[in-house]
Amino acid sequence: MKVKATLKQIAKELNVSVSTVSKALNDSPEISNQTKVKIKEYAKLKNYKPNIIGLNLKNRKTKTIGVIIPNILNSFFAKVFSGIEKVADAKGYNVITCISNESLVKEINTLEMLSNGTTDGFILSVSQEAQKLQDYSHFIDIINEGTPIVMFDRIADEVECDKVVVDDYDSALNVTQRLIDTGCKNIALISSVDDLSVGKLRTEGYLKALADNGIAVNENIILRTNSEDDMKKKIEAVFENNAIDGVFALDERDSVAALKVAIKKGYKIPEELSIIGFADGILASRRLTPSLSTVSQHGVEIGEVAAKLLIERLEGDEENEAPYQTVVIKTNLKERESSRTKKSIPKTFGTKK
Repeated sequence: MKVKATLKQIAKELNVSVSTVSKALNDSPEISNQTKVKIKEYAKLKNYKPNIIGLNLKNRKTKTIGVIIPNILNSFFAKVFSGIEKVADAKGYNVITCISNESLVKEINTLEMLSNGTTDGFILSVSQEAQKLQDYSHFIDIINEGTPIVMFDRIADEVECDKVVVDDYDSALNVTQRLIDTGCKNIALISSVDDLSVGKLRTEGYLKALADNGIAVNENIILRTNSEDDMKKKIEAVFENNAIDGVFALDERDSVAALKVAIKKGYKIPEELSIIGFADGILASRRLTPSLSTVSQHGVEIGEVAAKLLIERLEGDEENEAPYQTVVIKTNLKERESSRTKKSIPKTFGTKK
């Protein structure tokens, strides 16, 4: 059986844009007859089977962006959406938001539903199930059909598209170093995001900081779980059975859970135990006593940059498409009451590209 070609493959072979291939197959008057014949003949040779609905609607600009976020419980995604909407509104675009609920099937269904003429492009963060299974074929298919995607935060290296991230590795390395520099030697790592690309990078940064300071890795104080119900029990066990003087938590839920357990166990914070978490949500800054020290990911800025990248691609020169880029947003540490400080250490870290 012949393997079906994609729009992107045809475009690459003929040295034209995906949009040109799409328009030619749809008999657009914008494309010369000579180019149409060449593209149609090549598509037939390569067994290309068009998505009829998609081709009929592809050239009709909807001025609508599809945004797919993994869940609504994380305030980080709300901040990103705020940034997206701000830029989209200024540029005259509408925004449709959907939630994958960390489900691969729902992510696939949402992409398929919105790509058939409802939206011009997507901004999304990959679902936990897709990252766990390493299944990104649905993103590649959508891009190959001519619909651009911008990924943020949770990304897939296997997918060629524009991306916006923070420097998770360097941020984690610097947070761990900050804890070490303020006297912590037994630093617990708490992660409920171990299946995610961001969780893996943050863990690597933590381990590198320990190695740089000659601190042996203690697997007994590295806690990984995907169950929120199981989280509290595991944190309690770590605190009961180990001498802990620092905690680096890889997302907001983890840091809040660690703080509550530490208070229950009678730790003096930050004198006996310093806690720093990733993600600067409402709980960390306003609703906890003591307030949590956190890494701020600047979600609004991430959303603004993602929207600008997508709109620039949608409105750019279709014959000379710009190369994909990955923009790294600089993070900063917001020191509050849950961690000891050392004022000589700069509070801003990370790399912006």
